[in-house]
Amino acid sequence: MALLSGPVPASAAPAVEPLCTVKDSRIGELSGLVSDGEHLYAINDGGTKVQVFVLGRDCKVQKVLTDKTDPFDVEDLARTSDGRLWLSDTGDNKKGRLTVALLELSPQGKLTLHRLTYPDGQHDTEALIMDKAGTPYLITKDVLGEAKVYRPQGPLASPGPTNLEKVGSVKIETTDTPGGPVGSIGSVLVTGGASNADGTVVALRTYTDAYLYAAPDGDVLAALQRTPVRIPLPGEKQGEAIAFDPDGTLLSGSEGVGQPLRAVRGAAALAAQSGAPAEGKTSTGAGASSGAAGDGAGLPVLPAAGIALAAVGIGWFGISRLRRRSRR
Repeated sequence: MALLSGPVPASAAPAVEPLCTVKDSRIGELSGLVSDGEHLYAINDGGTKVQVFVLGRDCKVQKVLTDKTDPFDVEDLARTSDGRLWLSDTGDNKKGRLTVALLELSPQGKLTLHRLTYPDGQHDTEALIMDKAGTPYLITKDVLGEAKVYRPQGPLASPGPTNLEKVGSVKIETTDTPGGPVGSIGSVLVTGGASNADGTVVALRTYTDAYLYAAPDGDVLAALQRTPVRIPLPGEKQGEAIAFDPDGTLLSGSEGVGQPLRAVRGAAALAAQSGAPAEGKTSTGAGASSGAAGDGAGLPVLPAAGIALAAVGIGWFGISRLRRRSRR
């Protein structure tokens, strides 16, 4: 069993506070979010063309970056230090895609398609983390809470496909944080990922909670072996978006017009201070597994929350979006 450090006292926890409210009906299915400090970049779940909405800090749309490319099911968004935006076209509710894709959008508006193939069949993936070297990590959405971690075997080809390799997994346990569309089972489903500006903290989120992992050397895989700080994000209708401001503030958002973007100030710094390797866990190699996240037994939590019993049943399958097209 991993030795986990004690919980962060609630009195030391930064408050989850509203930043602004997304009122534009064009962003009714907010799924991915990044920040450059001045602007927020947002994408919808799915879509029939590439659209990245550029928002001010008041959540008002200032412009829209578009491309005629018709994606299958875009789920997450990342931004590298050179200003490139990476759209993770990796959703696959029905597990029927032969390939998934990353869509690379340059600051000049040029889009490059990178197709990817899994080594072990289809996966529904909603989380993308880009490390500071520009290597993408895909983290699956798994109903049993055992999220799988994949990365390309080599440089990304265009259009590809480039083969992915499984390099690890992350165990997410149920929590009692309220919110999400499917009850307690939503607390184990990974719906988004992010990294801070210098790559020293990475984050995964579920419908109800965020997990922040220290990555002092920028190694995403090693970070996911460390004990995370858990930040409850209660009350989000369908929380899928997560990002960091350059100052380390954590941002989160939910699908639905009129939903707020929320901020947790100082989150990245707290995670960097709290991260510790989980005992007996490896940090590299295929099949490496992280320590249990969010099990409530000594895990750093902001604020502390108990464990809810989860029933893995047919309720989850009822929310599969049947409108998704079965191609690519």
